[in-house]
Amino acid sequence: MTIHRDRGATLASMAIVLLGSVLAASATDWPTFRGPDRTGVSNETGLLTEWPADGPELLWKTTGVGRGYSSLAIADGRIFTLGDGLTEDDKDEYLMAFNQKDGRLLWKTKTGAPWVSGNANWQSSRSTPSTDGKAVFVISPHGVLVACDVASGSEIWRKDLKAEFKGKKGDGWGYSESPLIDGDLLICTPGADDATIVALKKETGELVWKAAQPGNRGAGHASIVISHVGDVKLYVGLTAGGGIGIRSGDGEVLWNYPIDRTTAVCPTPILKDDLVFFAAGYKRGGALVRQKPAEDGKVTIEEVYPMKTALANKHGGIVRVGDFIYGDSDDQGIPYCADLMTGEIKWKQRGSGKNSASFAAADGHLYIHFANGMMVLAKADPSEYKEVGSFRVPGSGERPSWAHPVISDGKLYLREHDSILCFNIRR
Repeated sequence: MTIHRDRGATLASMAIVLLGSVLAASATDWPTFRGPDRTGVSNETGLLTEWPADGPELLWKTTGVGRGYSSLAIADGRIFTLGDGLTEDDKDEYLMAFNQKDGRLLWKTKTGAPWVSGNANWQSSRSTPSTDGKAVFVISPHGVLVACDVASGSEIWRKDLKAEFKGKKGDGWGYSESPLIDGDLLICTPGADDATIVALKKETGELVWKAAQPGNRGAGHASIVISHVGDVKLYVGLTAGGGIGIRSGDGEVLWNYPIDRTTAVCPTPILKDDLVFFAAGYKRGGALVRQKPAEDGKVTIEEVYPMKTALANKHGGIVRVGDFIYGDSDDQGIPYCADLMTGEIKWKQRGSGKNSASFAAADGHLYIHFANGMMVLAKADPSEYKEVGSFRVPGSGERPSWAHPVISDGKLYLREHDSILCFNIRR
């Protein structure tokens, strides 16, 4: 581990206070992958409890977003996403900003070449941008981290995670992580042997610290979350090698939870108090660990239960509502509910859609975006799986519908290939 000293504590504290003010003023924003706290769960209420037969009211639809599976970041009236192949003559990849009210394109900034490796359905953009209201950050599939001004789209800085840190993926499908903004820091996962995870100054991209994971196999697709154990703040990640907990102040690796090698590791970790739930697909499973404070600012973990195959999840993500977790069974299009503390499956049932399913939740309901373009509203109820609305998303079907749904200000936002759609879901 290498540490580089950051700015003084006063400036860091001021940055955190300012960030808190921004978040407080924009309580309904969804500024990064899976929302402001990266849980995939919105705190909004007063939303529809059932949908009409043809779905909720479509307020607007915009096209020209290009190819891609990037979800949406929404803040201060702007929507950010990543796409490539915007026109027949331009195959490159762009970070784009749209007006939240009507979907009008505000600006686009080239990030680089498109991702064209492998099967056509595996190609194109995948990382969801992150924004603090002043800058927006995104990682291209090639591992290039780009920072742009939110108002103009002008590039502030860029950093090649492969060239600078010798970063690597644990699979062949390109970088998908959404960088984490924490105060004046930006945290991301190059996946290098001596720089598995790094902290950068968000204003300049300058390195603050780097942390090496024992048994590193490269970056996965998961995004990092913040955990607090006693007085210690940790960055909790899931790489191709397994779970990791890093002390935020200096990058020291406090704990490591290895998992067996698998094809790819995608879901973002789920937190509840001192608990961390990890899942991986390809029949790998899900596991729960408990973080425990130790001496000298350390944190250790104990295993609550090991990897359980029934809890496997490929890339649709898992959400926690109360004491229960909900997600797709690997990528089968079969939603499940399980008891977080025991891993016991409460129900597992095929939905109206097919193939993999991406999850979000709000106001006691699950929002499930199936790969075949079906969008489902179901009750977040551990006693049964009950759908209370479904419709086929306009424009779906050409490629898999893998982008995660977004809930912001009483609206449901979907990225569907070359389109963004906005639906009214407020009662």
